[in-house]
Amino acid sequence: MSSPFDAPSTPAEPVDRDSREQYVLPLVVRLERTDPPARTDALETSARAVLTLLADPRVTGPEGEWAERVAAWEDARIRKVVRRARGGEWRKAGELPGITVTGATAEVRVFPPVPLDGWPKELAKLQVSGTELDDAEPPAAAPDGPVLWLNPELEMSAGKTMAQTGHAAQLAWWRLDGAQRNEWAESGFALAVRTASPEAWAGLTASGLPLVRDAGFTEIAPGSCTVVADHPALRGA
Repeated sequence: MSSPFDAPSTPAEPVDRDSREQYVLPLVVRLERTDPPARTDALETSARAVLTLLADPRVTGPEGEWAERVAAWEDARIRKVVRRARGGEWRKAGELPGITVTGATAEVRVFPPVPLDGWPKELAKLQVSGTELDDAEPPAAAPDGPVLWLNPELEMSAGKTMAQTGHAAQLAWWRLDGAQRNEWAESGFALAVRTASPEAWAGLTASGLPLVRDAGFTEIAPGSCTVVADHPALRGA
């Protein structure tokens, strides 16, 4: 039986990603003054938002209206930028084509990729830096579920980390086959984001699981390892 996610998973590696037209995937987190989301929930919701877009028929369908832009984005550097909005800014962002994903406390809207210098004006004016969130210590992640493990030695803003968890979820998605993708989608893209212990981090980075190495455009040094995507279907693969 075919799956709606049987399209080629990982894009063909171009000779030089930097020579391609550069696109960026915009994500906007709702950040009201009086009721900000919890940090861990925002990180998880951002990752699920990226997966939700990748699984959307407008991307996976043969004539999907977003398919061409997503393919162009995947052929260049996989850039994601997280901005924040509140009140009227959030309502205006919601009028643009995109998908809003809701967590326990967080709302994140993901939009189809746009050219690096071609942001819609409603999004271009939103703040990108200084997104800081807090939360209580999260419980231990379920051992049989997907976990995005953060590097315990790096300090990143919430916005930067949201982009990194989105990268990690996307790398895991590329490595899954159609049936595995379908199962994940049916779970609502269940996942957890946790910070690895220093002892576990070394093993995770050497495990062969999808590993995000940052390009170093903002906040951290180029080549920094930020997140490992630990999906049950990829353990020991």
